[in-house]
Amino acid sequence: MMQGLLTAIKAELFVALRSRATQMICVIPAVVAMLQLLITSSISAGNQAREAVTASGGGFGGGFGSAAQVEGADAWGALVDSLGTGLALISLIMVAYAAWSFASDRDLGVARHLLIRRVSRPALVLSKLVMAHLLALISIVLLLLLTRLTASLLWDFGPVVEDGYELIGVAEIQSELRLGLILALIPIPAGIAMGVLLSVVAGSTTQALSAALGLTLGLDLFKSVLGSAADYLYVSYQVSLLDESYLNDVARLVRGYSDVMIDPAVLQLNQWVPWPQMLLFIALALWLVRRKTL
Repeated sequence: MMQGLLTAIKAELFVALRSRATQMICVIPAVVAMLQLLITSSISAGNQAREAVTASGGGFGGGFGSAAQVEGADAWGALVDSLGTGLALISLIMVAYAAWSFASDRDLGVARHLLIRRVSRPALVLSKLVMAHLLALISIVLLLLLTRLTASLLWDFGPVVEDGYELIGVAEIQSELRLGLILALIPIPAGIAMGVLLSVVAGSTTQALSAALGLTLGLDLFKSVLGSAADYLYVSYQVSLLDESYLNDVARLVRGYSDVMIDPAVLQLNQWVPWPQMLLFIALALWLVRRKTL
């Protein structure tokens, strides 16, 4: 079993290192997040220029003053927003990749070739899981490094201050951001495991991709309808289009909002709910692949 798993992982690495599509999977979320930071910085600079002209009396009503501004909120807010965008893309891309992985090999006959080389079916499924998690890890590291570097070149990061009063300090912001990132990363393995399960169950690659993306987006759209039952689904804690993750709350906290309500019980569920679901998906995939016709 272990020898077969190592053989399958080596095959996955061999293909991944030579696949431009696999490289793009790792790079796209970071590039999109960096572009978001650049666009946000450009818009912010334009707004500040207009406010400066108005404050200096360059336009009608210029001598009447302006509302107080919250310093530091734009920088931290833009950083958290870009990280949320990148993580949302990573979640969707990795679910799609996981759903494509096994189904594609089965359709192309690659899976049969690996089985001939004494790679067991469970080992083949586990190799897909390992490869998907490795790609997700690379993508996340690139996202964190490139967004932080880009943001540091565009803004000076400091405490959030309004009228000389510090609303939230740098240490507290960094602590909340760290917690938000950890909680946002926890559901990703469950999504990958679900994608691999659907890849095993589906009859074709197209069916696997459609089912994985449809189920992920569908649960995201309807989780508000489920009420408190949604707290027991891993997708509720995943950064998504209709974001209800803790990272979304962090985006408001770093902007100085004081009305953010945080439920410790929900944060606890965020830490524990995705893991048993991930294990269930993996167990079902390993059980079903033994009975699937390849």
